[in-house]
Amino acid sequence: MKTRISLLIASTGLIALGACTDEYGQTTAPSRTQQGAIAGAVVGGLIGAGESKQRAAQGAILGAGVGAIGGRMLDQQERALNQQLNNPNIQVVNNGQYLTVRMPESTLFGFDSAAVSAQGQNDLYTIARNLNQYPNSTIQVIGHTDATGSQAYNQDLSQRRARSVAGILTAAGVNQSRVTTTGRGSAQPVASNNTDAGRAQNRRVEILIHPNS
Repeated sequence: MKTRISLLIASTGLIALGACTDEYGQTTAPSRTQQGAIAGAVVGGLIGAGESKQRAAQGAILGAGVGAIGGRMLDQQERALNQQLNNPNIQVVNNGQYLTVRMPESTLFGFDSAAVSAQGQNDLYTIARNLNQYPNSTIQVIGHTDATGSQAYNQDLSQRRARSVAGILTAAGVNQSRVTTTGRGSAQPVASNNTDAGRAQNRRVEILIHPNS
């Protein structure tokens, strides 16, 4: 019970740090670095809690430090990607724990094709250079389709597209051991499949960048 109380106190204190105030006294949302520190503290505290309250506190402190570093690296890599990429159709989303680079079908492929276009290859080489600048991460390439056609066909197309994108990243120098591929078919839409615009958004490849702990 004492360990649980100590962990709760440590975690509560760290989370309170995330609710910062600006120079005008207004509460602001925690930065990505602060979010990483909070998440790291909770995980570290949970690990240490299995041993003693001292270990729980030590784990929370160590986890906060590691999480803060990871959050700061994500912020830096996000900024670098946005500066390096010269394609407004590509989105870079910082989810706090990882980055998502979302590339629409129109940027990468022709209709019903898994062959990457010349422009798409240029963009992927830019992303690969960034990944090599920030090598302490693993990369998950996920292919997505709209709901047109059979589920089996969409699954196969999404897998082939993910492999094509991953192949260019590794050809550009990204270590193959860092990269995995997955096809999700039409299972994870980001927009309605009832409109042309929505289906166009759903046809995409996402590159997920997970910092190593």
